[in-house]
Amino acid sequence: MIINEIVAKNVITKSNLPVCDFSVNPYTGCSHACKYCYASFMKRFSNHPEPWGEFIDVKIWNKIKNPKKYAGKELFIGSVTDPYNPQEELYGRTRALLTELQGSGAKLSIATKSDLILRDLDLIKTFPDARVSWSVNTLDEAFKDDMDKAVSIERRLAAMKEFHKAGVRTTCFISPIFPGITDVKAIIERAKNQCNLIWLENLNLRGNYKAVIMDYIKEKYPALLPLYQEIYHRGSRSYWEALDTELKEYAAEVGLDYVTNDDSISRPFNDPPVIVNYFYHSEIKKSARKGGM
Repeated sequence: MIINEIVAKNVITKSNLPVCDFSVNPYTGCSHACKYCYASFMKRFSNHPEPWGEFIDVKIWNKIKNPKKYAGKELFIGSVTDPYNPQEELYGRTRALLTELQGSGAKLSIATKSDLILRDLDLIKTFPDARVSWSVNTLDEAFKDDMDKAVSIERRLAAMKEFHKAGVRTTCFISPIFPGITDVKAIIERAKNQCNLIWLENLNLRGNYKAVIMDYIKEKYPALLPLYQEIYHRGSRSYWEALDTELKEYAAEVGLDYVTNDDSISRPFNDPPVIVNYFYHSEIKKSARKGGM
């Protein structure tokens, strides 16, 4: 890993994402090295020749002068990095950020693949309507190890359970769904009693990692190659449409709500989770903005 400390003018930036007002990334790069990482586009802004996943820039910023200006605003921590990557244990930049924002009234959404976030549970609990999501797209640890260097799926689910027990709104982010590989129903069954939301997101292949994933499928799952070619070379949506129908019927069978956007959903913590379908990225509207994770 190439690790540098860099001075950042501002760690909080205005966002056009439908789920937040501001994006917050205490690091550039991510040592989890997910093979499908959409954030790898950040490499062209980092001046790093190393492959994505082999460098991380640790951001140092001046203390936030007026944190209360973010009161009531949605801050998404981890839009293009994992704020709880292994380097956080040493550098503590995410914890520093949370400490600076404590008492500001900011609404936090945090996305991670780590259980290091348990260190900050008591701190996160002090924020109004804090929300934390864990990415889980398989229960197969071998497939997970092929795809990323983050902690095990079991450790992610255990951390999710602890946050849920503590009254923090939790999301199981089933993303990205690999056609023919990700068992969505099995993950829902495993997580539904320890989260408030279940987000579904399809595998999008673009940029440099499209060839990486297609080569992986060809080598490890050759029987699925025609399906991946149909979806990712010929643009077919039939797989996602069929899965959408199947999951809608499944949700009805097990008594879960199933919606196609997260339009200001607010439910008591003791309700079953809501399943939110985000299969078609181009169709996500700004009206989804405040649903959160």
